Amino acid sequence: MAIIKVDNLTFHYPYIYDNIFEKTSFVLDTDWKLGFIGRNGKGKTTFLKLLQGEYAYDGQIISSVKFDYFPYDVGDKQVGTAEILRKIAVNAENWQFEKELSLLNVDRDVLTRPFCCLSEGEQTKVLLVGFFLKEGYFHLIDEPTNHLDRASRETVARYLKGKKGFIVVSHDRNFLDSCVDHILSLNRHTIEVQKGNYTSWKRNFDYRQSNERTMNEKLGKEIDKMKQDFLRKQQWADKIEASKIGNGACDRGYVGHMAARMAKRAKAAESRRQRAIEEKTALLKDVEETEQLKISGLRYRNNRLAEFKDVALFYGTRRVCSGVSFEVNNGDRIALQGRNGSGKSTLLKLIAGKDISYTGKVHIASDLTVSYVPQDTSFLKGSLDEFISDNGVDKTLFLTVLRKLDFDRGQFDKKMQDYSLGQKKKVMLARSLCQKANLYLWDEPLNYIDLYSRLQIEQLLVQSDITIIFVEHDSAFSSAVANKCVNLT
Repeated sequence: MAIIKVDNLTFHYPYIYDNIFEKTSFVLDTDWKLGFIGRNGKGKTTFLKLLQGEYAYDGQIISSVKFDYFPYDVGDKQVGTAEILRKIAVNAENWQFEKELSLLNVDRDVLTRPFCCLSEGEQTKVLLVGFFLKEGYFHLIDEPTNHLDRASRETVARYLKGKKGFIVVSHDRNFLDSCVDHILSLNRHTIEVQKGNYTSWKRNFDYRQSNERTMNEKLGKEIDKMKQDFLRKQQWADKIEASKIGNGACDRGYVGHMAARMAKRAKAAESRRQRAIEEKTALLKDVEETEQLKISGLRYRNNRLAEFKDVALFYGTRRVCSGVSFEVNNGDRIALQGRNGSGKSTLLKLIAGKDISYTGKVHIASDLTVSYVPQDTSFLKGSLDEFISDNGVDKTLFLTVLRKLDFDRGQFDKKMQDYSLGQKKKVMLARSLCQKANLYLWDEPLNYIDLYSRLQIEQLLVQSDITIIFVEHDSAFSSAVANKCVNLT
C-alpha cells in the first residue's frame, strides 16, 4: 500500500485562461479501485496525464509509485499478439498471458495471430492483460468499455474486480458498480473522493445537490441584498460629495471636510462589503445543472414503419446474422442486442438505406424520414457553421442543444477535427435532436458521453413518443429506455 497525495494542484493550458484545477487537494490509496467520473472535456484525461508528469503544474503530486496509462499505443499492429504482450510486460511468461486471457474469456490462440486480426474487443482485453502483468505500476485506465458489447463489459468488470490499484474512467453505471470500491468525481470546481460504488455515490450526490440548491438559493438572496445595500450607501455617499458644489450660503470648508470623512468611511465600508460578497459567493457549491432536452418526432401515417421476416445480413460475402424477425411500429423504442460483430450496425445501415446484402423479407415504409447517428464520427471536420449549413438544421436550435449537453461556447469556433470523441458524438446527437423524423436510428450514441448527458438523453427518450431503434451496450440505459428488444445471433 502507498499513498498518492495531491496538494494545492493548479493547472491550465497555455491557450486557456481559466484554470482546469485550482488549489485542489485530496489523498488516494494505491490499493483502491477508483472509478473516475465527470463531464466531457472537464479534465479527467488531463488529470491522468498530470499524474504521469506530462504537463507542468503548480502545487504538488506526491507518490512513491509509477503510473501507466491505458489504452497502450502498440505501434505496428501487423506484428504478432504475443510479441506485443512481451513488449508491454517484459517479465511475464506465456503461461501468465494464457491464464489472464482465460479470465477474460479470450482463447489462447490469439497469441499466435497478428494483433491487427483481432476484433476491437479482443484487442482491448489483450492490452489489459499486458497492462496488469506489468509490474510495479499504478494503473490509469481511460474508458476501456467503448465498443465492447454487454457480455464483454461484464467480463472486463469481473476481471478488474479481481485486481487492485487502478483508476478507471468510465461512464457506464453498471460497469462501475461491478468493479470499483471508490469514486473519484470531477465536479464543477473540485475533485473529491468517496468510498463506495457509483450507486452509493449517486445517492449521496443527489442528497447533497438538493441541500446545496437550497443553500445556494439562500446565499443568492443574501448576496443580492448585500449588493442592493452597497448601492444605496454608495448613492448616499455620492449625494453628500455633490453637496460641496451648489448655490446658497454654507461653510464649504466644513462640508468638504465632512464629505471627505464620509467618503473615507464609505470607501472602507465598500471594501468590507465587497469582501463579504466575495466570501458569500465562494460558498456557492458545485451544483450540477442539466437542462431538459426536447425532440419533435414525426408520427408516420400508418402504424407499421418496417417489418423483417427471417432476414440474414451479409458483410461482403460473410453472413453476420440470420433469423432476424421483428416489426417496427409507431412509438417503439427498440434496443438491438448481441455480441460484437453480430450485425447490429449492419442492420441499422440497411434501414437507413445503405447498400447492404441480405436474404429474407424486408419491408420499409415509403416516404419514411429517418435520422441516423453513426457509430463512427472520425469524418467530422471543418467548422460547426459548415456542418450546420450542410445538414440544413436550425443554427439557433442546434447550438442550444449543444449548450444543454454542456458543450462549452469556446468550442463553437474550433475545427471539429480538434474536438474530443465525446464532443464529436454530441455534435451528431444534437443534429439528430434537431431533425424531425419518423424513425431515429442511433448506433452506440453514448460512446464517450459523460454520465450527466447520458441521464439527460435517457430521460428524454423515456418521456418522448418518438420511434427509435438503437444499439447501446450501456445496460442501465438500455433497460430504462427500451420497450422492445431484438437479439441478433
